[in-house]
Amino acid sequence: MRLLLIEDSIALADQLLPLFKNYGYAVDWLVDGRDALPAVHDNPYDLAILDLGLPGLSGLQVLQQWRAEGCTLPVLILTARDSWAERLEGLRAGADDYLCKPFHPDELLLRVQAVLRRSHGAVNTPRLEVGNLALDENRQSIWRNNQEYELTRGEFRLLRCFMLNPGKLLSRMQLSEHLYDGESERDSNVLEVHISRIRRKLGEQVIETRRGQGYLFLG
Repeated sequence: MRLLLIEDSIALADQLLPLFKNYGYAVDWLVDGRDALPAVHDNPYDLAILDLGLPGLSGLQVLQQWRAEGCTLPVLILTARDSWAERLEGLRAGADDYLCKPFHPDELLLRVQAVLRRSHGAVNTPRLEVGNLALDENRQSIWRNNQEYELTRGEFRLLRCFMLNPGKLLSRMQLSEHLYDGESERDSNVLEVHISRIRRKLGEQVIETRRGQGYLFLG
């Protein structure tokens, strides 16, 4: 899944970028609120993590403008402002969640996971479940019944994307846009390699290929 981090603290961004990438998220980073406004229209992000105290435009102004434009992207506010009035203001403006600094990295990851699942209509349980498959996001492995299958980082990222969109036809372009950040090279052959490996582990029927259209995750 692809995240947009809008945070002007270089020190904090230096902590968060490797944290998110280690948990299989693709991340683009911006520091100015003015750059954030068009970014959500140019890229298919799954979630924005938005600081309120930004240069150019405040995070609250950015969020209000996004919602005024009809942007429904899930937004998690991440800020040092912890008064109830400011928290309510952010939620009224359309934020999906609110986390105050300082915070524990595990709490941030769990909140990101919860917002992503809610936005895709999935139940926020310890494991993401589709049919008899359960994705363990902490161990980055997949379970079928009581058997665990280890996954490479690429396989894990692809399965998470599929399992948040069960029964939905996803083109190669859609998968690439949600799996890679703006600086990554996108090679469709890599996707096919990951899909082939997943099928070897879980069975050919798990992912259906629609020629000229894309892939369908059946679970």
